[in-house]
Amino acid sequence: MRLLVTGAGGMLGHAVAAAAREGGHDVRALVRHELDIADGEAVERSVGDHCPETVINCAAYTDVDGAQDDFAMAQAVNGEGPGHLARAAAAVGALIIHVSTDYVFDGSKREPWVESDRVGPLGVYGATKLGGEVAVATANPRHAIVRTAWLFGAGGRNFVDTMLGVGAQRDEVAVVTDQLGSPTWTGHLASGLVELAERGDDTGVHHVAGGGACSWYDLAAEAFKRAGVDCRVQPTTSDQFQRPAPRPAYSVLGTERSDPVWLPPWQDGLQGYLDERMAVSSA
Repeated sequence: MRLLVTGAGGMLGHAVAAAAREGGHDVRALVRHELDIADGEAVERSVGDHCPETVINCAAYTDVDGAQDDFAMAQAVNGEGPGHLARAAAAVGALIIHVSTDYVFDGSKREPWVESDRVGPLGVYGATKLGGEVAVATANPRHAIVRTAWLFGAGGRNFVDTMLGVGAQRDEVAVVTDQLGSPTWTGHLASGLVELAERGDDTGVHHVAGGGACSWYDLAAEAFKRAGVDCRVQPTTSDQFQRPAPRPAYSVLGTERSDPVWLPPWQDGLQGYLDERMAVSSA
């Protein structure tokens, strides 16, 4: 299959490109300086030139706090860019797989969010990502919108990497206990996105995230334990740890699909990432 992967310089995009190549697919992976998805004319030219069977969009503005003060940039990349890609994909008859987020929900539930649940983003990041979902669905009937959560992996900033860095320098760190989600390793998600591409026409909204749920506190503690980092994790709350952008208190993702793309438990993803980091550091 001919695949076009956007945002290939990022944490998820490079993992998707690698997984697709391992699967024997013909992959064209574009980093931002090769294709800025906010540039509609450039998107049209690039997709038309490569004529892929599937476009997997991993390009995004992911700075949740930064988006609060930079709506224009977040909207251009998260809200409008996916629409450009979806229209260009439709013009060549391609499926578009667009990666979205758990932050389209307001966190008010206390059971896993499913695909048909009402959306209600709390901040600019979630609102622009929701706008991207709408743009994709409107522009191309052959679309798969994949909501995922709490990504960590090689090649980009992420919570686990930050905690391991802090833990190596401090005796203790305070982490919030009142935000729960579904941590997801990019290595697992990448394989899931390639599987979805191989299915071809399994369209609509999909929830694809690491199995199970935990708090940021739990994730930090488990990362320290598995990595052998001697750092105490002290519990705190969101009220005590104010951030510019609000976060949903509960954004665990579930699914109502009869044949969903399943990912392994988040603990397996964490171990996969730690093994990945070790391999890179010893290479």
